[in-house]
Amino acid sequence: MKIKTKLRLGFGFLFLIVLSFGLIALFFLNELSDKSKVILKDNYKSLKYISAMRSVLDNNSPDLSRAAKDKFEFNLMQERTNITEPGEAKAVTELEASYKALINSIADEKRILAVRQLRSALQKVEEVNMKAIYHKNEMANAASGRANIYIAVAATVCFLILFTFIVNFPGFVANPLAEFSAAIRQIGNKNYKQRLHFNNNDEFTELAASFNSMVVKLNEWENSNLSKLKSEKLRIEAIIAQMQDAIIGLNEKGEVLFLNTLASKLINLDEEKTVGQNVAELVKKNELLKRIINPGDENKALKIYADEKESYFQLENREIIVPNFEVNREDTLIESSRSAGSVYVLKNITQFKELDEAKTNFIATVSHELKTPLSSIKMSLKLLSDARVGEMNPEQKELLQHIQEDSSRLLKITSELLDLSQAETGNLKLSFALTRPIDIVTYAIDAVSFQAEQKNIKLEINCNENLPNVNADVQKTAWVLVNFLSNALRYSSEKSKVVLDVILLLGSVQFSVRDFGKGIDEKYQKKLFDRYFQVPTDGQNKSGSGLGLAISKDFIEAEKGKIWVESAIGEGSKFSFILPEA
Repeated sequence: MKIKTKLRLGFGFLFLIVLSFGLIALFFLNELSDKSKVILKDNYKSLKYISAMRSVLDNNSPDLSRAAKDKFEFNLMQERTNITEPGEAKAVTELEASYKALINSIADEKRILAVRQLRSALQKVEEVNMKAIYHKNEMANAASGRANIYIAVAATVCFLILFTFIVNFPGFVANPLAEFSAAIRQIGNKNYKQRLHFNNNDEFTELAASFNSMVVKLNEWENSNLSKLKSEKLRIEAIIAQMQDAIIGLNEKGEVLFLNTLASKLINLDEEKTVGQNVAELVKKNELLKRIINPGDENKALKIYADEKESYFQLENREIIVPNFEVNREDTLIESSRSAGSVYVLKNITQFKELDEAKTNFIATVSHELKTPLSSIKMSLKLLSDARVGEMNPEQKELLQHIQEDSSRLLKITSELLDLSQAETGNLKLSFALTRPIDIVTYAIDAVSFQAEQKNIKLEINCNENLPNVNADVQKTAWVLVNFLSNALRYSSEKSKVVLDVILLLGSVQFSVRDFGKGIDEKYQKKLFDRYFQVPTDGQNKSGSGLGLAISKDFIEAEKGKIWVESAIGEGSKFSFILPEA
């Protein structure tokens, strides 16, 4: 049976119950009405006629007038036609006889007696009707009581039937829907064994068959995907296990998902026991794992004792972002993606570290060995330029000048390489002292003033002598400032100017050198402080070694400062560094 047919039958049954109750109530109300009408129609009229005849007797002497007779006879005739109760006909007959006796009496004594008999007859008729009224009233009350009982019984029966209908009938629709809802929730929880069975031959039965078919397809799809996922998982685990880097994976709850053999050996944790544990509990017992999960400096290499020697590892942390399809009750989609956890990779850079140290040591050794003969060459060149040794022609003097410039350049490069090797090996030694900024500026200006005069460049200095002291190495800081000024003079045109500003800025002292040359392209600015990097030139300016700015950065950062550049093509460049106020 179709659901629509069930609904029609149900509401039709409900309509019949209501109609039946209405008919029963109407029947008993009509019966009660009929009883009441009988009382009003019959007995009430008789009492009215008796009252009219008694009024005639009361208002006239025993010798009735013609009008009084007509009125009495009219009411008597009406009563004769309205006899409805047992004994009422006999009483009316006596009334007629008494009236005839009154009419036929001549003597006053007989008339008075006839009037008394007439009144007695009227009273009998009245008593008969009064008794009838009382009896009919009792009958009406009894009928009313029966009607109340029958109506109450009918109402109770209808109420029970309707209550049973209201309780049970919605179940024909609601119960299958509830089963469907529960089944869909089970499917949402990936319980593909859920099935629905209805034998009502209605739409729900057809829907249940379609639902069961869908669940079978979903189960087949889930099983096929599960096998693929398991295969992919085993393949990924095999790849991770064979990698030469230590790998640790965490889920979004901070639980260890996996770690390969190399990682378990490196951090000294059992792989089987560690997987599934919360990393917050593990780091309490493992200091190395704590350094990996919460690194202080991500760019700093981790020194770990491995393979019976000190090894260096570079830490890389990647957050795994996956699409988010979770739906809540309020929003259609919470967000487009979410974090699925993190992966920590420790790359063994020991070999590169050893090569870098060998390179640094080689540079330091070669620079140190070259510095002595270069100093000797420079001394010999100074002696050759002395007129007491002998006069030279202009060509010889020009050659000697070129040799002096090249030897000075080589000596500067070897000094820079020595400073760089000290910074890389951590042997950079600074002599900190409370220093006035004006002293650092004076030291630097004295070093480059001759170079500025040769190019006819004006040095504009803005430095207040009352600036607070800084805790710094005077020579190293002045060396940085000299490097800034030398570069500015090198890349400035003749008869231009270079501005040196020293200002107080939020508890720090800022040193800035600005030129008005060609400027530096933005793509080169981020690499300016890298070692051995040189900005491409047009060949007009001699390029340095590419170490000056790198060494400057090491010096300033060792003094707890910060260094940077601001530049734009056609507007010049501004090199700055700050040192904390002492």
